[in-house]
Amino acid sequence: MNQRGTPSAFLPCPTPDRWIEAALEHPEILLIDHANCEKKAANTALNLMFRYIDRLDLLKKMSRLAREELRHFEQVLDFITRRNVRYVHLTPSRYAQGLRAGLRKQEPGRLVDLLIIGALIEARSCERFEKLAPHLDDELADFYRSLLRSESRHFRDYLNLARDYAEEPIEERIAFFSKREAELINEPDDEFRFHSGPPR
Repeated sequence: MNQRGTPSAFLPCPTPDRWIEAALEHPEILLIDHANCEKKAANTALNLMFRYIDRLDLLKKMSRLAREELRHFEQVLDFITRRNVRYVHLTPSRYAQGLRAGLRKQEPGRLVDLLIIGALIEARSCERFEKLAPHLDDELADFYRSLLRSESRHFRDYLNLARDYAEEPIEERIAFFSKREAELINEPDDEFRFHSGPPR
């Protein structure tokens, strides 16, 4: 695994083809949950800013990240509006919670783990945008491709901050969370979501 390369190279496994098929079968849920993911990403960045107020480089990077994620949220809302999709409540996938179950309690280990999880989530989002784009209509495909640059930078920001704040090499923690991430991505899910596994 190339930990310094592209988001896809960082991930432990590719998205299953069956998930792609499910995404194309549920275009409305895909848009709604994509919007939810952008909101959650902004909220994660803000939570880090409020919890770790003494980390100036983290504050700057997370401030920019939160603004960009909220802008993406607004853009997805525009697609939802133009396509007459009803924005309804969706239960969250088990993905983020499943990753966070392995968080250490003590600092700076907890922060390092949160940042590694952030890198994995951003990397997976990038990979799914890239995999979905060839199957979508031109307007949505162009939008998903346009997200790749910022999402890829978010992945690098999270990973670089994790390395900066760690008191020891983080490869073991990356391997720990990558193993769980692969399980969550490959295990069948009862409900389709942007970060779900393939449908059961």
